[in-house]
Amino acid sequence: MHLTKEHFHNMFNPLVDSFSELTDTQVEEKIIELGKKYWQAGSNPGLQSQIGTILEMYKQEIAARRARAYQKQKDDQDNNDLDDLINIS
Repeated sequence: MHLTKEHFHNMFNPLVDSFSELTDTQVEEKIIELGKKYWQAGSNPGLQSQIGTILEMYKQEIAARRARAYQKQKDDQDNNDLDDLINIS
């Protein structure tokens, strides 16, 4: 059985939405929301730990998305540069 990243995250924490169903904006909003809840739970270390784990999952997701977008932009730019060099008239 092959597990996708979403299956792994949901197995790890069923309270986490499937990241593939969320937009970048929704992931960023969830990070802000969880950050607030993390600090509100300061008197409950167990809850704070659980929120911190979920918060880290969302932060890793947005970082991975940004890295993929940057790499795609870089690859597209490299391809355009090569197209300009090989332009045969």
